Amino acid sequence: MANAKLQGRLELLEAVASFQPMNPSSKLFQPVTIGAWALKNRIVMAPLTRSRSSEAGVPPDYAAAYYAQRAEAGLIVSEATNISAQARGYALTPGIWNDAQVAAWRPVTDAVHEKGGLIVLQLWHTGRISHPDLQPGGGLPVAPSAIKPNGQAFTATGMQDHVTPRALETDEIPGIVNDYRHAAQCSKDAGFDGVEIHSANNYLLEQFIRDSTNLRTDRYGGSIENRLRFPLEVVSAVTDIWGGERVGIRISPTTTMPGETKLDSTVMETYGAYLDGMAAHKLAYVHTIEGVTQQTREAPAAVDFQALRQRFRGAWIANNNFTAETAEQDLESGKADAISFGRPFLANPDLVHRLKTGGPLADAPKQYWYGGNQVGYSDWPAMQV
Repeated sequence: MANAKLQGRLELLEAVASFQPMNPSSKLFQPVTIGAWALKNRIVMAPLTRSRSSEAGVPPDYAAAYYAQRAEAGLIVSEATNISAQARGYALTPGIWNDAQVAAWRPVTDAVHEKGGLIVLQLWHTGRISHPDLQPGGGLPVAPSAIKPNGQAFTATGMQDHVTPRALETDEIPGIVNDYRHAAQCSKDAGFDGVEIHSANNYLLEQFIRDSTNLRTDRYGGSIENRLRFPLEVVSAVTDIWGGERVGIRISPTTTMPGETKLDSTVMETYGAYLDGMAAHKLAYVHTIEGVTQQTREAPAAVDFQALRQRFRGAWIANNNFTAETAEQDLESGKADAISFGRPFLANPDLVHRLKTGGPLADAPKQYWYGGNQVGYSDWPAMQV
Protein backbone atom coordinates (compact mmCIF):
# COMPACT_ATOMS: atom_id res chain seq x y z
CA MET A 1 0.00 0.00 0.00
CA ALA A 2 1.35 3.43 -0.85
CA ASN A 3 1.83 5.78 2.06
CA ALA A 4 -1.06 8.03 2.99
CA LYS A 5 0.31 11.06 1.19
CA LEU A 6 0.62 9.20 -2.09
CA GLN A 7 -2.74 7.52 -1.56
CA GLY A 8 -4.28 10.94 -0.98
CA ARG A 9 -2.80 12.25 -4.22
CA LEU A 10 -4.10 9.22 -6.11
CA GLU A 11 -7.59 9.81 -4.73
CA LEU A 12 -7.38 13.44 -5.80
CA LEU A 13 -6.43 12.48 -9.32
CA GLU A 14 -9.24 9.92 -9.56
CA ALA A 15 -11.85 12.34 -8.26
CA VAL A 16 -10.77 15.52 -10.03
CA ALA A 17 -13.57 17.43 -11.81
CA SER A 18 -16.25 15.29 -10.18
CA PHE A 19 -17.48 18.00 -7.80
CA GLN A 20 -19.11 21.35 -8.42
CA PRO A 21 -18.29 24.47 -6.38
CA MET A 22 -20.88 25.36 -3.78
CA ASN A 23 -22.64 28.68 -3.62
CA PRO A 24 -20.20 30.92 -1.70
CA SER A 25 -23.18 32.51 0.06
CA SER A 26 -24.28 29.12 1.40
CA LYS A 27 -25.02 29.13 5.12
CA LEU A 28 -22.42 26.40 5.46
CA PHE A 29 -19.72 29.05 5.06
CA GLN A 30 -21.40 31.85 6.98
CA PRO A 31 -20.23 32.76 10.49
CA VAL A 32 -22.34 31.94 13.51
CA THR A 33 -22.13 32.65 17.22
CA ILE A 34 -22.48 29.59 19.42
CA GLY A 35 -22.24 30.24 23.13
CA ALA A 36 -19.10 32.26 23.78
CA TRP A 37 -17.56 31.37 20.43
CA ALA A 38 -17.66 33.23 17.13
CA LEU A 39 -17.34 30.51 14.49
CA LYS A 40 -16.02 31.60 11.07
CA ASN A 41 -18.22 28.99 9.36
CA ARG A 42 -20.79 26.37 10.33
CA ILE A 43 -18.61 23.35 9.61
CA VAL A 44 -17.65 21.49 12.79
CA MET A 45 -15.00 18.79 12.92
CA ALA A 46 -16.61 15.90 14.80
CA PRO A 47 -14.66 13.95 17.45
CA LEU A 48 -12.62 11.23 15.76
CA THR A 49 -10.93 8.50 17.79
CA ARG A 50 -7.53 7.84 16.20
CA SER A 51 -5.76 5.65 18.83
CA ARG A 52 -2.35 7.24 18.56
CA SER A 53 -1.72 8.21 22.17
CA SER A 54 0.58 6.34 24.54
CA GLU A 55 -0.69 3.69 26.94
CA ALA A 56 -0.40 6.41 29.59
CA GLY A 57 -2.92 8.49 27.67
CA VAL A 58 -0.42 11.09 26.45
CA PRO A 59 -1.14 12.46 22.93
CA PRO A 60 1.78 12.31 20.46
CA ASP A 61 3.72 15.43 19.53
CA TYR A 62 2.47 15.22 15.93
CA ALA A 63 -1.14 15.64 17.13
CA ALA A 64 -0.46 19.39 17.07
CA ALA A 65 0.10 19.32 13.30
CA TYR A 66 -2.96 17.11 12.75
CA TYR A 67 -5.35 19.43 14.53
CA ALA A 68 -3.76 22.65 13.23
CA GLN A 69 -4.16 21.41 9.65
CA ARG A 70 -7.92 21.25 10.25
CA ALA A 71 -8.27 24.63 11.98
CA GLU A 72 -10.20 26.05 9.02
CA ALA A 73 -13.28 24.38 10.54
CA GLY A 74 -15.52 26.73 12.48
CA LEU A 75 -15.02 24.53 15.54
CA ILE A 76 -12.94 21.42 16.23
CA VAL A 77 -14.18 18.88 18.74
CA SER A 78 -11.22 16.81 19.89
CA GLU A 79 -11.12 13.05 19.84
CA ALA A 80 -12.89 11.55 22.86
CA THR A 81 -10.62 11.94 25.88
CA ASN A 82 -10.74 9.87 29.07
CA ILE A 83 -11.51 11.76 32.28
CA SER A 84 -9.74 9.17 34.46
CA ALA A 85 -7.89 5.87 34.28
CA GLN A 86 -11.20 4.12 35.05
CA ALA A 87 -12.87 5.87 32.11
CA ARG A 88 -10.70 4.12 29.53
CA GLY A 89 -12.39 1.70 27.13
CA TYR A 90 -9.92 1.53 24.23
CA ALA A 91 -6.15 1.20 24.10
CA LEU A 92 -4.05 4.17 22.94
CA THR A 93 -6.70 6.80 23.64
CA PRO A 94 -5.77 10.13 25.28
CA GLY A 95 -6.51 11.30 28.79
CA ILE A 96 -6.98 14.62 30.57
CA TRP A 97 -6.51 13.90 34.26
CA ASN A 98 -2.79 14.40 34.97
CA ASP A 99 0.01 16.89 34.39
CA ALA A 100 1.73 14.91 31.63
CA GLN A 101 -1.48 14.77 29.60
CA VAL A 102 -2.19 18.46 30.12
CA ALA A 103 1.34 19.33 29.00
CA ALA A 104 0.96 17.20 25.86
CA TRP A 105 -2.36 18.81 24.92
CA ARG A 106 -1.02 22.36 25.31
CA PRO A 107 0.95 22.36 22.00
CA VAL A 108 -2.22 21.14 20.26
CA THR A 109 -4.36 24.02 21.46
CA ASP A 110 -1.55 26.51 20.79
CA ALA A 111 -1.16 25.23 17.22
CA VAL A 112 -4.90 25.48 16.52
CA HIS A 113 -5.06 28.99 17.95
CA GLU A 114 -2.06 30.08 15.89
CA LYS A 115 -4.07 29.07 12.80
CA GLY A 116 -7.07 31.09 13.98
CA GLY A 117 -9.10 28.03 15.00
CA LEU A 118 -11.27 27.05 17.96
CA ILE A 119 -11.03 23.69 19.70
CA VAL A 120 -13.01 22.07 22.52
CA LEU A 121 -12.10 18.85 24.28
CA GLN A 122 -14.59 15.98 24.47
CA LEU A 123 -14.85 14.52 27.99
CA TRP A 124 -15.31 10.73 27.95
CA HIS A 125 -16.09 7.86 30.30
CA THR A 126 -16.78 4.59 28.46
CA GLY A 127 -18.44 2.74 31.35
CA ARG A 128 -19.23 -0.86 30.41
CA ILE A 129 -17.69 -0.53 26.92
CA SER A 130 -14.29 -1.53 28.25
CA HIS A 131 -12.27 -4.53 29.47
CA PRO A 132 -10.27 -5.46 32.60
CA ASP A 133 -7.01 -5.14 30.60
CA LEU A 134 -7.84 -1.45 30.20
CA GLN A 135 -8.79 -0.86 33.84
CA PRO A 136 -6.59 0.06 36.82
CA GLY A 137 -5.43 -3.12 38.54
CA GLY A 138 -7.31 -5.26 36.03
CA GLY A 139 -10.64 -4.49 37.67
CA LEU A 140 -14.02 -4.83 36.03
CA PRO A 141 -15.41 -1.93 33.99
CA VAL A 142 -18.13 0.00 35.81
CA ALA A 143 -21.69 0.68 34.70
CA PRO A 144 -25.09 1.57 36.15
CA SER A 145 -26.03 -2.14 36.06
CA ALA A 146 -24.21 -5.42 35.50
CA ILE A 147 -25.31 -5.95 31.89
CA LYS A 148 -22.74 -7.32 29.44
CA PRO A 149 -22.49 -5.49 26.09
CA ASN A 150 -22.03 -7.39 22.86
CA GLY A 151 -18.86 -6.97 20.83
CA GLN A 152 -15.19 -6.68 21.63
CA ALA A 153 -12.80 -4.20 23.23
CA PHE A 154 -9.60 -2.94 21.61
CA THR A 155 -6.80 -3.66 24.09
CA ALA A 156 -3.00 -3.52 23.98
CA THR A 157 -2.98 -7.25 23.13
CA GLY A 158 -5.71 -7.07 20.50
CA MET A 159 -9.48 -7.47 20.38
CA GLN A 160 -11.08 -9.17 23.40
CA ASP A 161 -14.70 -9.95 24.20
CA HIS A 162 -16.48 -7.49 26.43
CA VAL A 163 -17.20 -8.70 29.96
CA THR A 164 -20.04 -8.22 32.42
CA PRO A 165 -19.33 -4.89 34.17
CA ARG A 166 -19.60 -4.11 37.86
CA ALA A 167 -22.59 -2.04 38.92
CA LEU A 168 -21.47 1.17 40.61
CA GLU A 169 -22.30 1.57 44.28
CA THR A 170 -24.42 4.62 45.01
CA ASP A 171 -21.66 6.27 47.03
CA GLU A 172 -19.16 5.88 44.16
CA ILE A 173 -21.07 8.10 41.76
CA PRO A 174 -20.18 11.48 43.32
CA GLY A 175 -16.51 10.52 42.85
CA ILE A 176 -17.04 10.14 39.11
CA VAL A 177 -18.81 13.51 39.03
CA ASN A 178 -15.66 14.93 40.64
CA ASP A 179 -13.55 13.20 37.98
CA TYR A 180 -15.52 15.13 35.35
CA ARG A 181 -14.99 18.37 37.29
CA HIS A 182 -11.24 17.71 37.56
CA ALA A 183 -10.96 16.83 33.87
CA ALA A 184 -12.85 20.01 32.96
CA GLN A 185 -10.30 22.05 34.93
CA CYS A 186 -7.42 20.15 33.30
CA SER A 187 -8.85 20.95 29.87
CA LYS A 188 -8.88 24.63 30.82
CA ASP A 189 -5.27 24.35 31.99
CA ALA A 190 -4.39 22.78 28.62
CA GLY A 191 -5.70 25.84 26.76
CA PHE A 192 -8.89 24.49 25.20
CA ASP A 193 -11.68 26.92 24.31
CA GLY A 194 -14.25 24.80 26.13
CA VAL A 195 -15.45 21.21 26.42
CA GLU A 196 -18.03 18.85 25.01
CA ILE A 197 -19.55 16.32 27.40
CA HIS A 198 -19.74 12.92 25.70
CA SER A 199 -23.24 11.72 26.57
CA ALA A 200 -23.69 9.60 23.44
CA ASN A 201 -22.78 6.30 21.78
CA ASN A 202 -23.89 4.18 24.74
CA TYR A 203 -21.00 5.18 26.97
CA LEU A 204 -21.39 5.76 30.71
CA LEU A 205 -23.71 8.77 30.75
CA GLU A 206 -26.03 7.27 28.17
CA GLN A 207 -25.92 3.94 30.00
CA PHE A 208 -27.50 5.74 32.94
CA ILE A 209 -30.07 7.50 30.75
CA ARG A 210 -31.51 4.44 28.97
CA ASP A 211 -33.80 2.06 30.81
CA SER A 212 -32.32 -0.75 28.70
CA THR A 213 -28.95 -0.40 30.47
CA ASN A 214 -30.00 1.13 33.80
CA LEU A 215 -31.86 -1.31 36.04
CA ARG A 216 -30.96 0.42 39.31
CA THR A 217 -33.38 0.82 42.20
CA ASP A 218 -31.57 3.64 44.04
CA ARG A 219 -31.80 7.40 43.41
CA TYR A 220 -29.94 6.94 40.11
CA GLY A 221 -32.37 4.46 38.54
CA GLY A 222 -36.01 3.75 37.86
CA SER A 223 -37.84 6.94 36.91
CA ILE A 224 -36.68 9.25 34.13
CA GLU A 225 -35.80 11.86 36.75
CA ASN A 226 -33.58 9.39 38.58
CA ARG A 227 -31.89 8.07 35.44
CA LEU A 228 -31.04 11.64 34.41
CA ARG A 229 -29.71 12.57 37.84
CA PHE A 230 -26.09 11.50 37.30
CA PRO A 231 -25.74 12.98 33.76
CA LEU A 232 -27.18 16.28 34.96
CA GLU A 233 -24.86 16.27 37.98
CA VAL A 234 -22.01 15.95 35.49
CA VAL A 235 -23.37 18.87 33.47
CA SER A 236 -23.52 20.94 36.63
CA ALA A 237 -19.95 20.04 37.64
CA VAL A 238 -18.49 20.85 34.23
CA THR A 239 -20.35 24.15 33.89
CA ASP A 240 -19.09 25.10 37.37
CA ILE A 241 -15.63 25.13 35.79
CA TRP A 242 -16.36 26.56 32.34
CA GLY A 243 -19.72 28.31 32.50
CA GLY A 244 -22.47 27.04 30.24
CA GLU A 245 -21.49 29.26 27.31
CA ARG A 246 -18.30 27.20 26.80
CA VAL A 247 -19.85 23.74 27.25
CA GLY A 248 -21.58 21.56 24.67
CA ILE A 249 -23.00 18.07 24.98
CA ARG A 250 -23.27 15.18 22.54
CA ILE A 251 -26.32 12.90 22.51
CA SER A 252 -27.41 9.93 20.39
CA PRO A 253 -31.02 9.00 21.17
CA THR A 254 -31.29 6.41 18.39
CA THR A 255 -27.85 4.88 17.98
CA THR A 256 -27.33 1.27 19.03
CA MET A 257 -23.55 1.01 18.75
CA PRO A 258 -21.24 0.07 20.33
CA GLY A 259 -22.48 -2.84 22.38
CA GLU A 260 -25.64 -3.49 20.31
CA THR A 261 -27.47 -1.46 22.93
CA LYS A 262 -31.25 -1.26 22.98
CA LEU A 263 -32.93 2.14 22.80
CA ASP A 264 -34.70 3.70 25.75
CA SER A 265 -38.34 2.58 25.86
CA THR A 266 -39.63 6.18 25.86
CA VAL A 267 -37.00 7.97 23.80
CA MET A 268 -38.84 11.23 23.22
CA GLU A 269 -39.97 11.61 26.82
CA THR A 270 -36.57 10.68 28.26
CA TYR A 271 -34.42 12.83 25.99
CA GLY A 272 -36.93 15.67 26.06
CA ALA A 273 -36.63 15.71 29.85
CA TYR A 274 -32.83 15.57 29.52
CA LEU A 275 -32.83 18.66 27.31
CA ASP A 276 -35.22 20.40 29.72
CA GLY A 277 -32.84 19.60 32.56
CA MET A 278 -29.99 21.33 30.76
CA ALA A 279 -31.90 24.62 30.61
CA ALA A 280 -30.66 25.93 33.94
CA HIS A 281 -27.05 25.45 32.81
CA LYS A 282 -27.48 27.42 29.55
CA LEU A 283 -25.23 25.13 27.50
CA ALA A 284 -23.76 26.48 24.27
CA TYR A 285 -24.93 23.60 22.08
CA VAL A 286 -26.30 20.11 21.69
CA HIS A 287 -24.41 17.93 19.20
CA THR A 288 -26.75 15.16 18.10
CA ILE A 289 -26.07 11.96 16.17
CA GLU A 290 -29.04 11.40 13.87
CA GLY A 291 -29.70 7.71 13.19
CA VAL A 292 -27.10 5.04 13.99
CA THR A 293 -23.51 6.28 14.16
CA GLN A 294 -21.34 5.26 11.17
CA GLN A 295 -24.21 3.26 9.69
CA THR A 296 -27.38 5.12 8.71
CA ARG A 297 -29.25 8.37 9.11
CA GLU A 298 -32.51 6.47 9.43
CA ALA A 299 -34.14 6.73 12.84
CA PRO A 300 -37.24 5.11 14.34
CA ALA A 301 -40.40 6.87 13.18
CA ALA A 302 -41.31 7.65 16.78
CA VAL A 303 -38.21 9.84 17.19
CA ASP A 304 -38.57 13.45 16.06
CA PHE A 305 -35.24 15.25 16.24
CA GLN A 306 -36.83 18.58 15.41
CA ALA A 307 -39.24 18.21 18.31
CA LEU A 308 -36.25 17.53 20.54
CA ARG A 309 -34.52 20.59 19.15
CA GLN A 310 -37.45 22.75 20.24
CA ARG A 311 -36.77 21.67 23.84
CA PHE A 312 -33.29 23.27 23.78
CA ARG A 313 -32.51 26.98 23.70
CA GLY A 314 -28.89 26.83 22.58
CA ALA A 315 -27.40 25.96 19.20
CA TRP A 316 -28.11 22.62 17.49
CA ILE A 317 -25.23 20.84 15.75
CA ALA A 318 -26.34 17.90 13.59
CA ASN A 319 -24.12 14.94 12.75
CA ASN A 320 -23.98 11.62 10.90
CA ASN A 321 -23.27 10.97 7.22
CA PHE A 322 -23.98 14.46 5.92
CA THR A 323 -22.93 15.51 2.44
CA ALA A 324 -22.32 19.13 1.49
CA GLU A 325 -25.74 19.21 -0.14
CA THR A 326 -27.70 17.70 2.75
CA ALA A 327 -25.80 19.90 5.20
CA GLU A 328 -26.75 23.00 3.22
CA GLN A 329 -30.38 21.86 3.09
CA ASP A 330 -30.60 21.40 6.87
CA LEU A 331 -29.02 24.78 7.52
CA GLU A 332 -31.24 26.59 5.02
CA SER A 333 -34.38 24.96 6.41
CA GLY A 334 -33.40 25.80 9.98
CA LYS A 335 -33.07 22.20 11.12
CA ALA A 336 -29.58 22.90 12.48
CA ASP A 337 -27.29 25.81 13.28
CA ALA A 338 -24.12 23.96 12.28
CA ILE A 339 -23.18 20.57 10.82
CA SER A 340 -20.38 18.32 11.99
CA PHE A 341 -18.37 16.14 9.62
CA GLY A 342 -16.26 13.23 10.80
CA ARG A 343 -14.65 10.84 8.32
CA PRO A 344 -14.28 13.44 5.52
CA PHE A 345 -11.80 15.25 7.78
CA LEU A 346 -9.52 12.18 7.99
CA ALA A 347 -7.96 12.56 4.54
CA ASN A 348 -9.00 16.14 3.80
CA PRO A 349 -7.32 18.52 6.24
CA ASP A 350 -8.59 21.43 4.13
CA LEU A 351 -12.16 20.08 3.95
CA VAL A 352 -13.75 23.52 4.25
CA HIS A 353 -11.83 24.81 1.22
CA ARG A 354 -12.65 21.70 -0.81
CA LEU A 355 -16.35 21.97 -0.07
CA LYS A 356 -16.39 25.65 -0.95
CA THR A 357 -14.50 25.26 -4.22
CA GLY A 358 -15.91 21.92 -5.29
CA GLY A 359 -12.56 20.24 -4.86
CA PRO A 360 -12.26 16.44 -4.89
CA LEU A 361 -12.42 14.59 -1.60
CA ALA A 362 -9.78 12.01 -0.72
CA ASP A 363 -10.84 8.86 1.13
CA ALA A 364 -8.71 7.44 3.98
CA PRO A 365 -8.35 3.64 3.83
CA LYS A 366 -9.65 2.06 7.02
CA GLN A 367 -6.21 0.75 7.93
CA TYR A 368 -5.25 4.35 8.77
CA TRP A 369 -8.26 5.16 10.94
CA TYR A 370 -6.97 3.72 14.21
CA GLY A 371 -3.43 3.26 15.49
CA GLY A 372 -0.08 3.86 13.86
CA ASN A 373 1.90 7.06 13.57
CA GLN A 374 1.93 10.16 11.35
CA VAL A 375 1.20 8.07 8.26
CA GLY A 376 -2.47 8.36 7.44
CA TYR A 377 -2.86 10.92 10.20
CA SER A 378 -1.01 14.20 9.80
CA ASP A 379 0.57 13.64 6.36
CA TRP A 380 -2.48 14.03 4.08
CA PRO A 381 -1.80 16.78 1.54
CA ALA A 382 -3.90 19.87 1.13
CA MET A 383 -5.47 20.38 -2.29
CA GLN A 384 -3.15 22.04 -4.76
CA VAL A 385 -4.50 25.44 -5.79
